[in-house]
Amino acid sequence: MSEPTYPSHPFSTQLYIGGRHTDGDGDGRLLVRNPATEETIAQVPLASVADVRRAITAARTAFDEGPWPRMRPAERAAILLRMAAEMERRLPELVALNMAEAGSARWIAESIQTGIPVAHLRDMAERVMPAFAWERALDPTITPGTGIAQGLLRREAFGVCALIPAYNFPFFLSMMKLAPALAAGCTVVLKPAPATPLNSLLISDFAEAAGLPPGVLNIVTGDVEAGHELTTNPMVDLVSFTGSDAVGRQVYAQAAGSLKKVVLELGGKSASIVCGDADLDGAARAALSGMTTHAGQGCSLLTRTIAHESVHDELVERILAGLAHVRVGDPSDEATTMGPLISEAQRAKVEKLIRNGTEEGARIVTGGGRPAGLDRGYYVEPTLFVDVDSSMTIARTEFFGPVGVVIPFRTKDEAVRIANDSPYGLSGGVWSRDVAGAYEIATRVRTGGVTLNGGGSGVNPRAPFGGYKQSGLGREWGEFGLDEYLQTQSISWAAR
Repeated sequence: MSEPTYPSHPFSTQLYIGGRHTDGDGDGRLLVRNPATEETIAQVPLASVADVRRAITAARTAFDEGPWPRMRPAERAAILLRMAAEMERRLPELVALNMAEAGSARWIAESIQTGIPVAHLRDMAERVMPAFAWERALDPTITPGTGIAQGLLRREAFGVCALIPAYNFPFFLSMMKLAPALAAGCTVVLKPAPATPLNSLLISDFAEAAGLPPGVLNIVTGDVEAGHELTTNPMVDLVSFTGSDAVGRQVYAQAAGSLKKVVLELGGKSASIVCGDADLDGAARAALSGMTTHAGQGCSLLTRTIAHESVHDELVERILAGLAHVRVGDPSDEATTMGPLISEAQRAKVEKLIRNGTEEGARIVTGGGRPAGLDRGYYVEPTLFVDVDSSMTIARTEFFGPVGVVIPFRTKDEAVRIANDSPYGLSGGVWSRDVAGAYEIATRVRTGGVTLNGGGSGVNPRAPFGGYKQSGLGREWGEFGLDEYLQTQSISWAAR
């Protein structure tokens, strides 16, 4: 029987180690499926543990002996800007790849998945020079018994970094980590999620076109074994992981053996508090977005709506009116607003949680099944629950699917208590025409970020992003994200 063939791609789908594309020495293969059609769109090598070790060694050598960490910040910035220009030149290809591999609706593929990462890379290129200009002299200090000491504070790259993004926003999350790591002068091993490796493998093209030195960027595929090697290998200095809190705890424990620095961006069950005087149209749009953006596959989406009892019913009606206009289907169709989930396994998980909700006494007011007429693809109807309290599984568990819950409250104290009654603390929102009152509520919500009345115009790559509690450790984006990849060193000497 002949080997099956798969569509070709205008870039290498091989591993990228030490500046070279390779199939590696493993026998395994990863099949990449289009979640909208269930068709296999690529076969890529499955890196062996030996392949991962070679990638780590290449990154270690490039950091210890290569030019990248020792380049002037302006030189690194110039290469990053060339990478950004190459990405912009190939944006149509990136958009098409995101729709096919991640199931992103076109509007998401063109904005969050591709447009924002390019802006983020440019932002890091701009920030790297002032970040290193921070170096300054220490004030002279009289030290008892030794005389007067003086010195210098300086910053340098953290070292070899293992970057492990999640499947839902493959290019976005890869660049969220890669841009600050490269700007800081680190060398990296990037391991994409097994379900969506193509978006990350394509980055090697951009690196080569921009002139990134060999070994600075290495890209390997793999799952548990590859991840374990990255989190335990003593040659790795820092691990940045995005994914579930369950896997995040494993990463944290594995990295502890060699005391690596760990940056974790994990789960969320974020709440939007809607006060009695809120703009209900805006609040309904936020609830709708939290349920349907990328089929709910986003850790920071606002999937819990905590509504004052005086506006609860009206808000639910407005959410339902908005859901009536959501078009579920082919991601490449410009009329589609919501695509599929990533896999059959994820759909089964979401459907089980929906059943749990009804078993615990919550009521579905729309959705709960699979969309009519979509027999292929991993689709689930947008589903809204009411009659929910914060003790229910559906109010506490991250679905990663198109499901929202509405919970009533009477007082602001109760609203804050419900919002904080979660193991997570990634994002949140407050809706009220009393902006000062909304701000006061926001300061009491234990999350890494809160938007007032919808916040800005979308994702802000200049604002720090990260969570409290089991939503993770550290920050990404902007100056705080760059700081995660920098070490601070003091050099002192005696003044005679």
